[in-house]
Amino acid sequence: MPKLRIIPLGGLEQIGMNITAFEYADSIVVVDCGLAFPEDDMLGVDLVIPDVTYLKENIAKVKGFFITHGHEDHIGAIPYVLRDVNVPIYATRLTMGLIEHKLTEHQMMDSTRRKVVSFGQSINAGDFRVEFIKTNHSIVDAAALAIYSPAGCVVHTGDFKVDYTPIYGDAIDLQRFAEIGKKGVLALLADSTNAERPGFTPSEKTLGPTFDALFTEHKNHRIFVATFASNVDRVQQIINTAYKFGRKVSVEGRSMVNIIDCAQKLECISIPENTLVEYDALNNVPPEKQVIITTGSQGESMAALSRMAAGTHRKFAIGPGDTVIFSSHPIPGNEKPITKIINQLLQKGAEVIFQDVHVSGHACQEEIKLIYSLLQPRYAVPVHGEYKHRMAQAKIAQDLGIPKERTIILGSGDILELNVNSAEVVGKVPVGGILVDGLGVGDVGNVVLRDRQHLAEDGIMVIVMGIESGSGELIAGPDIVSRGFVYVKESDELLEEVRLLALETVEGCLEKGGADWSRIKTALKDTVGDFIWKKTKRRPMILPIIEEV
Repeated sequence: MPKLRIIPLGGLEQIGMNITAFEYADSIVVVDCGLAFPEDDMLGVDLVIPDVTYLKENIAKVKGFFITHGHEDHIGAIPYVLRDVNVPIYATRLTMGLIEHKLTEHQMMDSTRRKVVSFGQSINAGDFRVEFIKTNHSIVDAAALAIYSPAGCVVHTGDFKVDYTPIYGDAIDLQRFAEIGKKGVLALLADSTNAERPGFTPSEKTLGPTFDALFTEHKNHRIFVATFASNVDRVQQIINTAYKFGRKVSVEGRSMVNIIDCAQKLECISIPENTLVEYDALNNVPPEKQVIITTGSQGESMAALSRMAAGTHRKFAIGPGDTVIFSSHPIPGNEKPITKIINQLLQKGAEVIFQDVHVSGHACQEEIKLIYSLLQPRYAVPVHGEYKHRMAQAKIAQDLGIPKERTIILGSGDILELNVNSAEVVGKVPVGGILVDGLGVGDVGNVVLRDRQHLAEDGIMVIVMGIESGSGELIAGPDIVSRGFVYVKESDELLEEVRLLALETVEGCLEKGGADWSRIKTALKDTVGDFIWKKTKRRPMILPIIEEV
């Protein structure tokens, strides 16, 4: 019996860079195409996108990208990946609106085929049929995907929670999950982010009264609310409360402005007349009647709130009489920069509130159990989360009666082949992060990062000299230039010693073997490097430059 292949190309060892290929015979469909943000040691890198070598090599089979929702870790890499894998994109309304905004920025709208899909609709793609199912998440229009193939049906939940009272649109379509479950599900790939947390994730609606209480308590303050740009429902609730209290709302932060603009056009958010105002109009509004919704709830250094906290924002200066509400939880790893911003805001005299003003967009244990119980999958394949999150979901699946041997923990790049009778990892495909720095994609690799690390830690020393081409005589230098190594004014003596050593080394090389540039450079690196290490216990990057005169 033919087998279905599931190949995660990213997203399994981290939160971010989600992309999974499903392959059957001559057809491949790809779910999501996200980016990851750089780690601390990726100096100067802007973002990280998945390595799609496998899709490039099998381009004739790839039928399309099917996108679950509009978060950066699911759509952010699309403009970069499309350059090599230009296939149609299928997504729901708001998700497509956000993708189109990216494509416009990259001038790719004309070269990209797109189709907006409604919930309940199916798309035929080669040997596959993909159905979009309504779910809830912290962004509107999130979908789960039922992927039908001759080997069986696989359900990918996308990022989801079960919210019976969402702010916008309908609750998750549990009835459809149950119907699919009755027909038989080969495998379930479910969101693991909150699999360690017991109970249910509260409804987004529970935050309405929280905002009302905070606005009542701080009625004489100007209020700033920092939240995720993409959480349209959260923005809706802040606007509802502001309207109730007769306040004007201004939105700050490019990503936030773009997403709200997109949501307004698609009527995914309803803003009472004269409530949302431009920054200039705030001059006529007393501070206690202002609400500013801003990006930067995760401590991002360039986001609006970070600049306000540092006192470098062009429009807003935060001080006494201001209240800043953090309406988000720190993403793991972001705790330090967020604490720094909170401290800066408190030092400026502002009041900061960061407890109980957020609900997650991801399912806790009871909701995960509900989806498993409705779908009754033969195999459990936890996705979306670090290893510990996925292990927690594997345990839930086993508690619900799925045997351990049918609970599969994959790594990025694993090829899982499965049908009703068996499931096994049969090999690996190339995966990894491609680093994007400015306009360069993939031109910063490990060597460049290592050089940047080296420069950051010990600085650089440049040794410049001129050698006459005919006679091979040293006619200028060597001169020493250093950056990030020692403070030059206080280290004249050391640099003079280095200069004399360099002179001696070059003359020695010229006497022995004439003007062999590479030998001179190697000798300089070795002798000067050893001398500096003995004197300072540092290893600056040594860069000899020889001018032929």
